[in-house]
Amino acid sequence: MTPSPTPSPGSEPHREWWRGAVIYQIYPRSFADTNGDGIGDLKGITAHLDHVASLGVDAVWISPFYPSPMKDFGYDVADYCDVDPVFGTLADFDVLLARAHALGLKVVVDQVWSHTSDRHSWFQASRQDRTNPYADWYVWADARADGAPPNNWQSVFGGPGWTWDARRGQYYQHNFLPEQPQLNGRNPAVQEALLAVGRFWLDRGVDGFRLDAVNFMIGDPALRDNPPLPPGGKRTRPFDFQDKIHNQSSPDILPFLERVRALTDSYGDCFTVAEIAGDHADREMKAFTADGRLHSAYGFLYLYAERLTTDLVRAGTEMWPGNPGEGWPSWTFSNHDAPRAVSRWAEGRDERALAEMLMLLLVCLRGNVFVYYGEELGLPQAEVPFERLLDPEAVANWPQTLGRDGARTPMPWIAGAPFVGFSGVEPWLPIDTRHPAMAVDVQNADPSSMLNATRRLLALRRAHPALKTGTMTMLATEPLLVFTRQGQGETLLAVFNLGHEPQAWSAPDGYVPIDAVNLAEAGTLPPLGGMLLRLTTP
Repeated sequence: MTPSPTPSPGSEPHREWWRGAVIYQIYPRSFADTNGDGIGDLKGITAHLDHVASLGVDAVWISPFYPSPMKDFGYDVADYCDVDPVFGTLADFDVLLARAHALGLKVVVDQVWSHTSDRHSWFQASRQDRTNPYADWYVWADARADGAPPNNWQSVFGGPGWTWDARRGQYYQHNFLPEQPQLNGRNPAVQEALLAVGRFWLDRGVDGFRLDAVNFMIGDPALRDNPPLPPGGKRTRPFDFQDKIHNQSSPDILPFLERVRALTDSYGDCFTVAEIAGDHADREMKAFTADGRLHSAYGFLYLYAERLTTDLVRAGTEMWPGNPGEGWPSWTFSNHDAPRAVSRWAEGRDERALAEMLMLLLVCLRGNVFVYYGEELGLPQAEVPFERLLDPEAVANWPQTLGRDGARTPMPWIAGAPFVGFSGVEPWLPIDTRHPAMAVDVQNADPSSMLNATRRLLALRRAHPALKTGTMTMLATEPLLVFTRQGQGETLLAVFNLGHEPQAWSAPDGYVPIDAVNLAEAGTLPPLGGMLLRLTTP
């Protein structure tokens, strides 16, 4: 077990560092390339950790860097306990971890425990026959009498959730790509193997885990058909037609999460957060983060929303009222699985103004904050031509979905450098023509830039305990979004105009502004305007 570092004078060694934390997500393929292959790597992350620390975040979350055939760009893991050569070595990871800790940054890594790559040694053994030691490590089932798959379960990426394997004369299940076979998460041997993976990374000194697609980990042992969803809603894949009550979200996942929590607790102040997608995410996030389970969870409430509305924020707030025994929320507006928020929500308005208002709103929400790389620059979704698309979902559903490639393009570091300082060669995804002018070096030199606004707003969250851990009470959603944050002897009032028209508004008696964005004349809040105020009189 790696010992906890000696706390510095004045620090809080037993404080839950993660509660109210700001966590910066790094997609390693796209952050910085140091070996000239056009793909980001661990050394590139290490080289730019000073930039991350300068933002004032508490931690970094690094998307998968494990050995992988990259069919799903790292979320198809072939070895849980090593580093893919494209990203470097375990020694490179250790250097990254040490540098992050020296800068005061915690490090959270992805754990993809719902499925593996079909190249993983476990699956290679499992598929050989029905009697080998790994035979029951994945979800296998016989064909129906007519040779059809065992049931109607569909894959997230399109098509049936089953693939025939002639070696065993059976189908294997996959909730995602056929190259991502589903682990049999109810098998005790599988659970032990996954917990051993967790120990491996905790022993190296990581500070927590993000559990990818964990609500897919265990399905119905009877393999019952999923019922259809009621008509309506956006449907671009067969998956969208079903109520996924049997291939995900089994209550049998909960005891395993308690084992994960016990493991991480044994290493000190570690953090666990679940990614929960699906039609029943609200219910599942609550169950997965109840006492003795994971610390936090986030869903896709904002990530898949086509518009930012006051009702959307209210819905998020109502999901986490702060009841006894309730887990702790996490929020993100952008990540590697969704188009960037400034493009989704601009609706013809100024993207720079929107980016700053979104950052203020994000830091004012109750819960943890995830900031996606490039979000501090206000990067819009990149334009990626069809011939450069790599995301399997984007290719399969083009042009009905924007896909994920446009949110994964290279981080622009130096405006005038070849390939914006990301690499010395053509990157794995193209650089949007709008991004060089928004590079880090340009914004560093501009006091009014989005980058410097991000630093200011994250400092605001650190300076006000009510923003980190206080209660949140919604006061109004029409025509303005108005709520309070209260805690540790302070009361703050947050006001936002998410609409397209100016709105009359004046500060209530006793409140004075402590930060604002896009302000017009007194008494008016313009579109994309926001204010944070402090109560100075009882």
